[in-house]
Amino acid sequence: MDTRSLSIFLSVAETLSFSRSAESLFMSVSAVSRTISRVEDEVGQVLFQRDRRNVALTHAGTEFREFARRTLADWQQIQRSLDSEGTLSGEVSLYCSVTASHTLLAPILAAFRGTYPSVDIMMHTGDQADGVSRVLAGQDELAVTIRPLQLPQRMAFLPLVDSPLQFCMPALDCAVRDKVVAGLAAGTLDWEDFPLIVPERGTTKDLLDDWLREERIRPRIYAQVAGHEAIVAMVSLGLGVGIAPQLVIEASGPGLGVDIVPTDRGLPGLSIGLAGLRNRLDGPLVSALWGVAGQTYPQSL
Repeated sequence: MDTRSLSIFLSVAETLSFSRSAESLFMSVSAVSRTISRVEDEVGQVLFQRDRRNVALTHAGTEFREFARRTLADWQQIQRSLDSEGTLSGEVSLYCSVTASHTLLAPILAAFRGTYPSVDIMMHTGDQADGVSRVLAGQDELAVTIRPLQLPQRMAFLPLVDSPLQFCMPALDCAVRDKVVAGLAAGTLDWEDFPLIVPERGTTKDLLDDWLREERIRPRIYAQVAGHEAIVAMVSLGLGVGIAPQLVIEASGPGLGVDIVPTDRGLPGLSIGLAGLRNRLDGPLVSALWGVAGQTYPQSL
């Protein structure tokens, strides 16, 4: 069984979608489906239960996923050890949000490619709140994420930048903006009167919940959303007041049409950085990317 087939299997095992995997791998859906069928034939087991709407790993598929991960990791190790010129080569799996990929990661990856041109970065994007869990589960080796309130002992965290949490409101004329502007003019904001768009999970949600509790505010939640970028997008449509790191608001806010809501009730700051398992930092590939990140953001060292 070739490593390409294993990579395709792992992609489908992660996305649970033949179409999304095909898009990310620049393949047709039929080609992905044929590869999975061929892998199942070789294994002699059904690895995915699938119908027109859903795809799910079978028990055999879950076990084979661990085999595939180990096999690809071993293959990368062999490639490195057989490199006659001693050039670092292989692949590093990295998870981040869309905003992080454009802002924080761009200078890191530019420097990394210049130093280690034979190392490939396998990037996955999504809600940064999933970063820590994906690293702990072995889905990715590193993740750009907000430092959790309780960092697992077996995880290392390299801070890259600090970004305060900010409330944001629609820039367009609407009822939500009118309420906020009127409150600012009167010198008091009635937070219980605003429809709030908040994260559904993650460190930002935990910090917001603590802040609301300390301020004795009983919020009117309009929606709980996965991803800060989605929160900013919904705010721009006039649906409510949202909360997100200033980094995200500045990256997407002007284009989407949101304004920061000033408040005397200070929100906590966030540390955004690189997270990885401590026992993986000794690996040459992960160690190299970790080092370049620290050099790119020297204040993190």
